[in-house]
Amino acid sequence: MLIRKGAGKRLISVSTLGSLVMKPQKKLPIVLKIFVPFFLLISGVLMFLVCFEQIRIDKKLRLVSISSAPRSPCQGYQFSKSETGFVHYPQPSNYKREECACTPVRYFAIISMQRSGSGWFEALLNSHENISSNGEIFQIFERRSNISAIKRILDRVYNLDFYTSAAKNECTAAVGLKWMLNQGLVDNYGDIVEYFVRRGISAIFIFRRNLLRRMVSQIANDFDRNFKQLNGTHKSHVHTIQEAEVLARFKPTINATNLVSKLDWTNEYIAAALQKMKRVPHLVVYYEDVIKNSSVLLDVQHFLGVPQKVLFSKQIKIHRKPLRDQIENWDEVYHALNGTRYENFLYDD
Repeated sequence: MLIRKGAGKRLISVSTLGSLVMKPQKKLPIVLKIFVPFFLLISGVLMFLVCFEQIRIDKKLRLVSISSAPRSPCQGYQFSKSETGFVHYPQPSNYKREECACTPVRYFAIISMQRSGSGWFEALLNSHENISSNGEIFQIFERRSNISAIKRILDRVYNLDFYTSAAKNECTAAVGLKWMLNQGLVDNYGDIVEYFVRRGISAIFIFRRNLLRRMVSQIANDFDRNFKQLNGTHKSHVHTIQEAEVLARFKPTINATNLVSKLDWTNEYIAAALQKMKRVPHLVVYYEDVIKNSSVLLDVQHFLGVPQKVLFSKQIKIHRKPLRDQIENWDEVYHALNGTRYENFLYDD
């Protein structure tokens, strides 16, 4: 017997045994049966390949990161965390370091102002067999005409490609230069600080405490540049007592009217330099302290990470007399500074 249940509905067949049997629905097309498993298989393969490639790239990036980190070419050489980033293994383009390849090199710059004892200080450092300071490189304007020119020179210095008389027969362990604040440094503070920080370069600032003595030295040096008192030759530094005595004969006249304001400006100029370069690891030393306390030079050598040695220089101090005997208008200068914050300059001999 056939029973139609609902219009357009499926048929129900009742067997003689009284059991109900539903008719099966239509089967899926054969194409769809083949396509679905094939699609799932391809999707799985693609997902596997994508994941595998991502893992491979991650491993490669980690390897590049590890290999690009500065490390010693000599196995077993260890550095403290504080030294990381400041120890270098330069590879000069003009020669091979060969037996010095395992000697780490620190980068530094002596930063100062004219007539602050920086020439004498650099000569002391260069007496060390492992320190090479290449002098006042940026005294030549073309080398500091723009920041690109400055960086090119610095790259050569710190890659050991800037050859001067400071080069040593022994392995260089610290290399640098002497840089006056007014030789392109002040004009490019931001770029220079970024360069120093990125390259791991430290700074050694050297100034004079007695700015009045610096002024005497500066005026006397300008006078000799024009009149060339030593047989027609200008010398900023001398190596004999006789030469020093000739240059010391000139007694400068100092404008006492604006003396205090000039000393104020110099102090502010120095303070601004230290503030703007505070991100750079640095050491501040004073000319007078180097003269009076030999431990200052030991501190400098420790700062540069070189073996401690007794340092020396052949330079002779030019103005060795008390200031009252070296300034033409001493009375005016005395009255201008007496009772001011700079009064100690009059007596600090």
